Amino acid sequence: MTKQEYITVSEALEIILAGIPILSTEYVPLLEALGRVLAEPVTAHDSLPPFPNSSMDGYALRAADTTNATPDSPVELHVIGDIAAGAVMTTELRQGEAARIMTGAPMPPGADAVIPVEDTNEPWRGKERPLPPYIQIHRSVKPNDYIRHIGEDIEAGQTVLQAGHALRPQEVGILASLGVHQIPVIRRPKVGVLATGDELIPVTAPLEPGKIRNSNGYTQIAQVLALGGIPISLGIARDTETDVRTKLQAGLDASVDLFVSSAGVSLGAYDVVKAVLEHEGNVAFWRVRMRPGKPLAYGKYGGIPYLGLPGNPVSAMVSFERFARAAILKMAGHTKLDRPQITVTLQDDINSDGRESYIRAIVERQGENYLGTTTGGQGSHMMTSLVKANALLIVPEGKKFIAAGEKLTAWMLDWPERVF
Repeated sequence: MTKQEYITVSEALEIILAGIPILSTEYVPLLEALGRVLAEPVTAHDSLPPFPNSSMDGYALRAADTTNATPDSPVELHVIGDIAAGAVMTTELRQGEAARIMTGAPMPPGADAVIPVEDTNEPWRGKERPLPPYIQIHRSVKPNDYIRHIGEDIEAGQTVLQAGHALRPQEVGILASLGVHQIPVIRRPKVGVLATGDELIPVTAPLEPGKIRNSNGYTQIAQVLALGGIPISLGIARDTETDVRTKLQAGLDASVDLFVSSAGVSLGAYDVVKAVLEHEGNVAFWRVRMRPGKPLAYGKYGGIPYLGLPGNPVSAMVSFERFARAAILKMAGHTKLDRPQITVTLQDDINSDGRESYIRAIVERQGENYLGTTTGGQGSHMMTSLVKANALLIVPEGKKFIAAGEKLTAWMLDWPERVF
């Protein structure tokens, strides 16, 4: 066998990622940038906070006026104003004066501190809080107490976010605070999803002898969506090179960035996808030493990267997770391409065949330890064991038996809060 015929998982992934480009930049509205990757740095044009403001509901005052204030010997100040958030007081505070102020309201001129309302004698009356003419201060404060200063968080001209940063809700919030509403991001990959096989029928069709519904097409579309990609459904191709080419041409016409197909890449007489790719002269490899998922073709069609997955549903989904996931994330500008990984203690024996194996399992936490338990049948057609799983346990290449109690790496498909 040549290297191109039967290679390791790491070799396959290296070849795939070497041929995957990072896509171009587009500008999108702020909320459409969630989950996307910044293509350019973001520089603040404003400072945050943009003005000195109170961090508490209380009274703005001169700290020197509170020097001797205690609960038993309060200081009484004359209240000359009431400053709500969004309002501005232009009158300067003088010695012996205070202004009631709400959280976030701008500090009045002359004030250098805020006393929280709970450290005064103002009675709490729900929404009815008439402004008192005088207020008693029950403790001292120092200059700058309870004041948020200009630029304390971000200074104008500061680079707030670097290119390559993946945008979460908190980044969306800070961009909104800075008035950035058109965001330069890497565009979303368009992934052409094709299912192949004469045995496939639409999911809406009743079952017939020898036929199965097209679950792979839906699974791979869902996987693309979960990664933030744009799936382009190319439907079902029958087991002829002509039909495969017709469906792939539809993908080229739709300007897809990546093809992902299922089935048709093994050694059967009707496995035509590999033949189509070989005719193009761009097959990098077509078998990988992994379980499930040995038949796996990678090449290019019409200059577009092409990943041909196995036909069995678990093999297709696991192969997608291992290879297509990384390719799609790289295209979208991400640098973290793997699922979270942890070390777990195996709870039951595992038999393998020496290939790098991905075993469906449930990972649970027990004290400071993580325990991994297989989810039953590991046949490549048995989706129920994948539905039960929150992880894939990785059995290294060359290992044919793993005993309960040994340690394995778990590739976390989910990160359930009840466990972690």
